[in-house]
Amino acid sequence: MSTWLLIAAINGFLAVAAGAFAAHGLHGRLDTHAMQIFETAARYQMYHALAIGLAALILRGAAANAANAAAGFFLAGIVLFSGSLYLLALTGVRAFGFVTPFGGVAFLIGWIALGLAAVRIAP
Repeated sequence: MSTWLLIAAINGFLAVAAGAFAAHGLHGRLDTHAMQIFETAARYQMYHALAIGLAALILRGAAANAANAAAGFFLAGIVLFSGSLYLLALTGVRAFGFVTPFGGVAFLIGWIALGLAAVRIAP
């Protein structure tokens, strides 16, 4: 079993569910700004669910360590970035916004690690 591929699938599912929840369950309950924040969280969760899946597919040989690190940073980014934005949108508590940049940095590190994995894949 590929744990990272499973994590990617779960996050993809959750991102779609969050987007549907925003469109149908939150419409009219949140103001426009909060809806945009929630939708940004769902969009970035989906992007990085796909990135985790990509990292899972190249988890072999010399690329394995970097691909594993990439997946881990992508997951941390989802929790910190998307999670803080979901909470901010739903509660209005601005303090959650202070966590968001840490998630963004985790995403960036994940992309760097995925790039390192790509150059280490044997031809």
